[in-house]
Amino acid sequence: MTAPRILVIPGSLRTGSHNVRLAAAAAHEFAQAGVGVTRISLADFPLPLYDGDLQAKSGVPKQAVNLKRMMGTHHGVLIVTPEYNASVPPLLKNAIDWVTRVQEPQEARGQVFRERPFAIAAASEGRLGGTRALAALRLILSACQATVIASQLALSFADQAYDEMDRLKNPADTEALKALVRQLIDVSQRMI
Repeated sequence: MTAPRILVIPGSLRTGSHNVRLAAAAAHEFAQAGVGVTRISLADFPLPLYDGDLQAKSGVPKQAVNLKRMMGTHHGVLIVTPEYNASVPPLLKNAIDWVTRVQEPQEARGQVFRERPFAIAAASEGRLGGTRALAALRLILSACQATVIASQLALSFADQAYDEMDRLKNPADTEALKALVRQLIDVSQRMI
């Protein structure tokens, strides 16, 4: 059986971000599970704010094509999002919006979302752990016709959640992350 390759995308660029730390912890769990894992930063794919007039004038930015291609070289995707005003941050929404506009030869627009499963996670210093952002992200990805796995992780009190190695301290959090990792691997293998 082919081992899937998983792409981990944190939806934050902030130094010390709890979500970047959670993405790193997840990448470690994927590696421990024996699958190929790539963790990227959206800073490496700078995009203008989505604007239909800009797209009509200049086409889809090369960085959107590059991000879409990066997604396309992986069998599954984990997105780790902060919560901004009960939703996803503009950085992440903008990246998704641009990627949905990429259409390469012999490919339907947005096909990259339909051909691989997605997992979602969030970290917040609050009690809800980013659950409202997860609901918004699940809705966005579902509108892109993506398969979003049932397991998700809403990491509460994230400012106290990590040890000195950036691993999760709470056994329940660790088990929730491992369940998400296992499910994304399983669904990715079935979709290969």
